[in-house]
Amino acid sequence: SVETTRRWGPYPYYKDSGVEWLGEIPEHWSIMPIKRIFYILNGSTPKSSEPSYWSGSISWATPDDLGSLETDTLKITKRMITQEGYESCGTQLAPTGSLVLSTRAPIGHLAIAGVPLCINQGCRCLVFREKTQNRFYYYQLLAAKQELESWGQGSTFKELSRDKLVSVSLVSPTLDEQQAITAFLDRETSRIDTLIAKKQRQIELLQEKRTALISHAVTKGLNPDAKMKDSGIEWLGEIPEHWGVFKIKHVASLHSGHTPSRQHPEYWEDCTIPWFSLADVWQIRDGIREYLDETKEKISTLGIQKSSAELLPAGTVVVSRTASVGFSGIMSVPMATTQDFANWVCGQKIMPEYLLYVFRSMGEEFKRLIMGSTHKTIYMPDVATFVTPLPPLHEQNLIVQYVQKKKQDIERLKSAVSLSIAKLEEYRTALISAAVTGKIDVRKDVA
Repeated sequence: SVETTRRWGPYPYYKDSGVEWLGEIPEHWSIMPIKRIFYILNGSTPKSSEPSYWSGSISWATPDDLGSLETDTLKITKRMITQEGYESCGTQLAPTGSLVLSTRAPIGHLAIAGVPLCINQGCRCLVFREKTQNRFYYYQLLAAKQELESWGQGSTFKELSRDKLVSVSLVSPTLDEQQAITAFLDRETSRIDTLIAKKQRQIELLQEKRTALISHAVTKGLNPDAKMKDSGIEWLGEIPEHWGVFKIKHVASLHSGHTPSRQHPEYWEDCTIPWFSLADVWQIRDGIREYLDETKEKISTLGIQKSSAELLPAGTVVVSRTASVGFSGIMSVPMATTQDFANWVCGQKIMPEYLLYVFRSMGEEFKRLIMGSTHKTIYMPDVATFVTPLPPLHEQNLIVQYVQKKKQDIERLKSAVSLSIAKLEEYRTALISAAVTGKIDVRKDVA
């Protein structure tokens, strides 16, 4: 960027690199294809059905390992293979310090090998031909990510072929300059990463504040001077003296969801009824969204009439009881759900929004009920035992208004922090690109 160039200054003389993504480079720098810098090793996968090939001592990296990495160095892979598995498939072991690049789905994830390792066919290992500054080329390949992606080909998924990869051009400064640029980027990216980590922690604290705020409002009320009493329920603790405690099934009717048989195609033709499933849980996973109005699938009226599926009214409170246990929302339109959800149709004594906030305060109670279950399920008999504090309706309404206002304030703060993180990440990318392509001269800065 102009600001970056102004801060560190350019090199005195430039030349056209002849490579579009590199542009002009310092006059004394050279250009060379990747194949002159690295040996390229392909990957392979041992037969998955052969147990003797797996759970060994040889690290075996995949694009998933690279994509989930939080540092620049890969030391532990999710799966390991045995010597027998290694010999069976033709993958090759790359030495520590090699670069590991994902070349398929997606292209451009990158890491430095922290241990000798091999790869599957979604990656390639770049092994240095000569002793050099591997971190310089690590940074340069990070900067080349868009260029690498542009070389990808394929209709079902994009893949960067070996032929395309070996012909990608990189710059090659002197070893002294590589060391200076690496030292500069190590220092500056570390500073930026520290700032980003602090801001990400701010977001975590804001999320914790939102959860605590909701929990306090629905279990303690808004009047700090209210007289309190023991609720008799461990997760609730003390509640205002004038509130009641009820099993939720006494103030809302409980309905289980259902999946109509796939063997009856007429249940899944001409569909108009929204059908909420685990595929839709992403909408309420972050605890921000409250109302459900879209589903991945729909079912037909016949699917409701001829099966145990039930069309529930708008305002029904939905709670997931399997897999993503505890995620909750409110139907904004009539819909049906799968059996993975417990559905509560509220009576006249409880507001759907208030009940929703109660469920969003029950995290520890949900954990208690699924302890020991391998499938992470809360069974319907346990769901039927759920209890809720119950203020008068006018007080529920005040609590709901208060929580919604505070949630909006917190989300505004989170958005501002998220924007600053995005700007820092953008600056980090621009700084790396400027340094490794010679748009800025950092030699004096490092010295």
